[in-house]
Amino acid sequence: MIGIDELERDLRSLGIQPGETLLVQSSLRAVGPIAGGPAALLAALRRVLGERGTVLAYTATPENSNTSRLSLAPTDGMTEQQKQAYWDSRPPFDPDTTPTSRILGHFSEVLRQTPGARRSHHPQTSFAAIGHRAAELTDDHPLDSHLGEDSPVGRLYAARARALLIGVPVWCCTALHLAEYRQPDPPIQTYSCVLPSGLWQSFDAVHLRDEHFEPMTGVLGEMASLRRGRLGAADCFVMDIADGVDVADKFLRDNALFHSRT
Repeated sequence: MIGIDELERDLRSLGIQPGETLLVQSSLRAVGPIAGGPAALLAALRRVLGERGTVLAYTATPENSNTSRLSLAPTDGMTEQQKQAYWDSRPPFDPDTTPTSRILGHFSEVLRQTPGARRSHHPQTSFAAIGHRAAELTDDHPLDSHLGEDSPVGRLYAARARALLIGVPVWCCTALHLAEYRQPDPPIQTYSCVLPSGLWQSFDAVHLRDEHFEPMTGVLGEMASLRRGRLGAADCFVMDIADGVDVADKFLRDNALFHSRT
């Protein structure tokens, strides 16, 4: 069983610095049993970062949609009438109460529920943050900028924040999607989701995909600023978000195949 003091020691060994802003993505199963669970990891992070530091996590709700793969799966085999009834029954997104998608793990949900945490209001791709820069990072998250320049990801890039990937491959960093917005003439799709008002809203935005990030593993691993280490039993990466996005941007431009697919 890993205690909070051991977590704090490992975080310092990874190079986490007081006062920095840190996007955390985690597979806690990879860490091993933690005394106190995800809340203990958050407490250890806040100890290391101190009063001027900020912890941020992805609290997305892709199920709040009728366009994402996750949202469409439950309607497989339904008649059109049944599908319409299903969509009509979807609860509105509420940034204060809507749970984080289960696919993102327990840490994100614990952070979202922690007193003092702030959550951006995007009904599909919200982030939650706690600490010195929480409001700055999460305020004003427009619909058409899921993970773009006007989202918390764009602010993390501008702030020279870092990402801590705990038991997660470096190419899985959510912030890398910012590179898709920076491509010449990126593909656009129509999204649809339920707003806090309870009304469905359709809007056009960059068509985000995941399949072109794993091939970047090699070039991301060569970044001079990338740190490797362990937290408990988990292999970890600490990545400068701006460096990672710049590498991903160049990779996509150099391999037009990856961003020109329709």
